[in-house]
Amino acid sequence: MSEKIRSLEDLTRELIHRREKGARVVFTNGCFDLLHVGHIRYLQQARRMADILVVGINSDESVRRLKGPSRPVQPEQDRAEILAGLECVDFVVSFDQDTPIAVIEGLRPDVLVKGADWSVNRIVGREVVEGSGGRVATITYVEGISTSALIERICKAGRPDA
Repeated sequence: MSEKIRSLEDLTRELIHRREKGARVVFTNGCFDLLHVGHIRYLQQARRMADILVVGINSDESVRRLKGPSRPVQPEQDRAEILAGLECVDFVVSFDQDTPIAVIEGLRPDVLVKGADWSVNRIVGREVVEGSGGRVATITYVEGISTSALIERICKAGRPDA
């Protein structure tokens, strides 16, 4: 398992040491079920906003509650390892809740990032981050690229009548 994949407790301790050295932390989250070019561009942009990029991923149970019983396509550990393999990602932490609020409260990132398809006022954790002196940012959404659309294309490709 990658050294980048951490528990919330371990990651919180690690970031205390990194912040003592002046590092700034950016946090984003998602299911990241099938990694695609939209995710890559998004994560690269997020990483440029601070010194350390932490990516929170929904646990398998959380993904099922949010996306339905056929998801995730890839199990949590695989999704975490794939993200950890990206140069722009410094740490990966998973969470069981439907939102990452507990992770955000624990890590207190300097920058909280979501895609521009989210209005800033709806971003979970905004109050926590802004209350700690951090900021919330949105990144341009890559139009027409999503995991759900990708899964639909794969399914259609496998049907001779499609």
